[in-house]
Amino acid sequence: MERRFTKDDLIDNAMIYWITQSYGTSARYYYEAVHQPWRPSHNRMPVVEAPTGLGLFTHDVVPRPRRWLERYYNVKQLRVHESGGHFAAMEEPDTLISDIRDFFKML
Repeated sequence: MERRFTKDDLIDNAMIYWITQSYGTSARYYYEAVHQPWRPSHNRMPVVEAPTGLGLFTHDVVPRPRRWLERYYNVKQLRVHESGGHFAAMEEPDTLISDIRDFFKML
């Protein structure tokens, strides 16, 4: 467990949710995605027309197939990373910030 996060990192993260009473809000997204999936208001493809940059971290919660992503989003940058997961900002901060910088440089 402590290969990626120190105990202080984990308790800090947990305390933010506990003290601010925001765990329910953070989990609601996942509940709603299952019970009331978002539906686009148009039938154009890609559904998300804005230029999109994606960083796929191997151990994320729900990996998506590349073909699906490219059909659904206007993908301008897609990078697959061998490490990291749902908490990429804490697990692989340098990789994540590099992806973000490179994407916006392109625009």
